[in-house]
Amino acid sequence: MISRRFILSGRRMAVATAMGALLAAGTVTTPAAATPEGLDRQALQTSLDAVHKAGMYGMYANVRDGGRTWRGAAGVADVDTRRPVRPDMVHRVGSITKTFTAVAILQQVERGAIELDAPVGRYLPDLVPGERGQKVTVRMLLNHTSHIADYIAPAFPSLLEGSAKSLDDHRFRTIAPEELVELGLNGVPTGEPGVAPGSYSNTNYILAGLLLEKVTGTDAEDHITRNVIRKAGLRHTSFPRTPHIPGPHSKAYESMYGFIDPPRDYSVYNMSWAGTAGAVTSTMDDLNRFYRALLRGELMGAAQLAEMQKTVVVLAGGGSIDYGLGLYSLDLPCGRFWGHDGGVFGMATQSLSSPDGSRQLSFGVNRTKYQTIDESGHIVLHPIDYATVDHLLLALCGPGTATAKAATAPFVPFPADRLSVKR
Repeated sequence: MISRRFILSGRRMAVATAMGALLAAGTVTTPAAATPEGLDRQALQTSLDAVHKAGMYGMYANVRDGGRTWRGAAGVADVDTRRPVRPDMVHRVGSITKTFTAVAILQQVERGAIELDAPVGRYLPDLVPGERGQKVTVRMLLNHTSHIADYIAPAFPSLLEGSAKSLDDHRFRTIAPEELVELGLNGVPTGEPGVAPGSYSNTNYILAGLLLEKVTGTDAEDHITRNVIRKAGLRHTSFPRTPHIPGPHSKAYESMYGFIDPPRDYSVYNMSWAGTAGAVTSTMDDLNRFYRALLRGELMGAAQLAEMQKTVVVLAGGGSIDYGLGLYSLDLPCGRFWGHDGGVFGMATQSLSSPDGSRQLSFGVNRTKYQTIDESGHIVLHPIDYATVDHLLLALCGPGTATAKAATAPFVPFPADRLSVKR
């Protein structure tokens, strides 16, 4: 049986809410942070190839060091035709959408149209009525301390039984955001509003999108497109209006920890189930541009960026993360990085940037939940996980960093969007 710990693009990121792969089952630290130097292009490609050789169908990455950029790809976009992946492919980035949504909310905070610590009931009294509407604040939505349940499990009930039936049945179904919110509000709360640790929930960011619509009077996805995506100068990032990924893209292969065998392609899918919590498509280059613009203060004022970086402990993906407002921090041997990960059915993404946006990595993969589950219901790490972490460490910290296998507490990418399974 699959337990009710669903995390999807949202639950620690969403990845379109409920699925990703892994990202921080532990953390590697050193007494003093090392400074990465340059880009070893040959080593980066070799490490990317290693992820493919370990079993990942296809992976593409973009690494930035100051004004220098490396783009690479390894593997195939289609296991039948053997069409190769390319570095510029458009990708479903899942819960990374949450950063875009949080930026749009904080822009309205800067304008004075929204108060971060105001109750959600002030803006959405009919949707979040009564005592809960007065206790849960806008900030609690953005940092996942609202303790409103995630909607993923009730939206895809067959997944709790180890079946992909509801996943297949909903492929072309349009789900209204109000319906998703109702599923979350009807679920058992994960705690008292405002109490740490928080609990990652995609419902929070669907509510944030509806809040944005209420105060701006426009469709949330259109508003984010005009005021965040275009303001950041992103040319290949969008909320698709059809079930298809726009532009050159890979297929998206979902394994569901062995319950789907062989892995099934879900690249064509109506993403209304993820909305402002996880429906964005982008390229790895655009993601690096976005986080660079954000961290350099080009999308909002310094006060709002400071609010985004005030973190609390949030439970997600079977672990915990230091989560701010739509982004989290991760400490590596070479220092602290900010960003988010995301996962949808068949695709996962990771984007991390140094505080000044000078050192960055964004990568996407086209096969998810390839791991197995042991008799205790725990995820058994796959060689893909170790190879992915090796690439991440090389990209962000440079040569000489301890490898994932050498680390005493190996961590894996995509900690937020993980699905826990029990036999």
